[in-house]
Amino acid sequence: MIGLFLGEKDLPIQILKKIERKKLDHFIIDLTKNNKFKKKKNSFFINIGKFGKILKLIKSKKCRQVIFAGNIIKPKISKLKLDFRGLFYIPRIVKASKLGDAAILKVLIKILSENKIKVIKLNTFNPELTLRKGIYTKIKPTLLEKEEMLKGIKILKKINSYNHTQALIIRDNKVISQETRKGTKEMIKSIAKSKIKKGILIKLPKAKQDLRVDLPTIGIDTFKDCNKVGIKGVVVKSNQNIILNKEISIKYANQNKLFLIAI
Repeated sequence: MIGLFLGEKDLPIQILKKIERKKLDHFIIDLTKNNKFKKKKNSFFINIGKFGKILKLIKSKKCRQVIFAGNIIKPKISKLKLDFRGLFYIPRIVKASKLGDAAILKVLIKILSENKIKVIKLNTFNPELTLRKGIYTKIKPTLLEKEEMLKGIKILKKINSYNHTQALIIRDNKVISQETRKGTKEMIKSIAKSKIKKGILIKLPKAKQDLRVDLPTIGIDTFKDCNKVGIKGVVVKSNQNIILNKEISIKYANQNKLFLIAI
């Protein structure tokens, strides 16, 4: 039996579809804002303040492995209805919520580990969501773009050793924008449109990122956003970045002369 902690966005849906296709025994702990998975069999809509109820449910299902997928909306602590275990754990969750979604996930993982429940990689049953090393488009980076790309990767690794940045855009050998808490989409939208296709989006896991639950993600919208502002290519980490709608994304990249490379 596998427990699925499912949050917002498209990734949880893709993971759930694969698990259903494989006919794996599972149950859902719905952490979405509006009970997104209410029509699914064996789905439970529980807020994270009811951690005693969550643990009791996991143990009643004789579950030893769980998967986290999707964004967890920061809880409004004042509105959480806490049970006894929730009262015990909530100070840790409150402290983490000030640092963002990834910090909340880390605390939840630690609490589960303390209760002998293992968190496994979110792409355990969906290896197709990541890419092996290679170039996945007809368009390939030029020698100069490869040099620019390497410079950008080096800069990004230095940046994300100290903060939450997962991505940056390098153009004409200069970093023109880097990701903030607002995310990759807002970063791309913030840059001036270039009439000539140039510039590279580099998105890699942060230093010390928990790759079981927090893999950087791109999809068709990322490529569309890049195309609008004249970005020519996208660089991701092999076996670590999630690519949603992979076939559609690669087709769009080819049609619009963008490159996609996994390093």
